[in-house]
Amino acid sequence: MGSAPSILLRDDASLRVFDTGQGRLPVIFQHGLGGDAAQVAQNFPDRPSYRRLTVECRAQGDSGAGTKRPFSIAMFADDVLAAADAAGVDRFVAGGISMGAAIALQLAARYPDRVTGLILVRPAWAFDAAPQNMRPYAEVAELIRSRPLDEARDAFAASATAARFRKEAPDNLASLLGFFARDNAAVFAEVMQAIANDGPGVTRAAAAGLAIPTLVIGSGVDLVHPLATARSLADAIPNAAFVKVTPKATDKDRHFAEIRAAIAGFLDTNFNN
Repeated sequence: MGSAPSILLRDDASLRVFDTGQGRLPVIFQHGLGGDAAQVAQNFPDRPSYRRLTVECRAQGDSGAGTKRPFSIAMFADDVLAAADAAGVDRFVAGGISMGAAIALQLAARYPDRVTGLILVRPAWAFDAAPQNMRPYAEVAELIRSRPLDEARDAFAASATAARFRKEAPDNLASLLGFFARDNAAVFAEVMQAIANDGPGVTRAAAAGLAIPTLVIGSGVDLVHPLATARSLADAIPNAAFVKVTPKATDKDRHFAEIRAAIAGFLDTNFNN
């Protein structure tokens, strides 16, 4: 993933920050809920001409949780902006996957003088907090916080939610089951519960006022990141480009390759001329 990460001391948390590439315009690109910089590297084009900054959010990757509560998308966005300031990055393209897309959307709405472009990959939120598609995360979090981990995992695996995901979105199910095996499962359950009930804090009207180049990427066979959510965002943001990619559940390699190609094309077209 390039150079070794630096550490950002933010409140009482130690956050890992990856700063790679040498591009003219930096791209701040964030992982999804429970993800890390390795997840970002799978989705972001690996070219020295693109400078990418990624913060591993609190209690995710190798970043510490700290003691500040509650966790929120706004908290994570503040951490990202602090990392940009520490790196001397003033203006940037904001992007991310799932939760990272929500962080990017909030940054674009809050800091229009700093965000020059927007990349939303497999967004899980449009404008409302606590969408139904995030309910499985809250369900997993509640089980982890109320039962021993083995018992909690067995209960979820036998649930109606798991049965539906097993049939309709097996890749999502694998991710959800993986949360029970995390070393920091108890703390991460707090993160899951808080973020699943949160939202990007951006209204449809605010999105309609975003006058920056925007790319929205969606795919099917995904109950956590509905294709309709991606289309809704693309419709709301003026002149946003929408790209539908192969579902991860169908062909992972092709899925990631298509995302990287779409992002590279977007950046080359809008920022590298």
